[in-house]
Amino acid sequence: MTEKVKKLVDCAIDDLGLFVSEAYISEEENITSLNIILDSEAIIDLDLITEASRIINPIMDEADLVEGEYVLDISSKEKGEVKDEQ
Repeated sequence: MTEKVKKLVDCAIDDLGLFVSEAYISEEENITSLNIILDSEAIIDLDLITEASRIINPIMDEADLVEGEYVLDISSKEKGEVKDEQ
């Protein structure tokens, strides 16, 4: 799924400095989700995710990669690591 989504989306979000890191389908409590994880060389804030979502949503609607109804979940890849407090 990742490669299919990358081919459809990466060019569209390139100007935002973003790219698709991972894409997969999940199901929880009978709700199907298409999960798209974005990454960047820079920090990705909520405004950037919102802007990317506005671009990605119609692309995914047109591509119709998931059968039936689903939720589109777009998020950013986690950066850094948590250090133990001493």
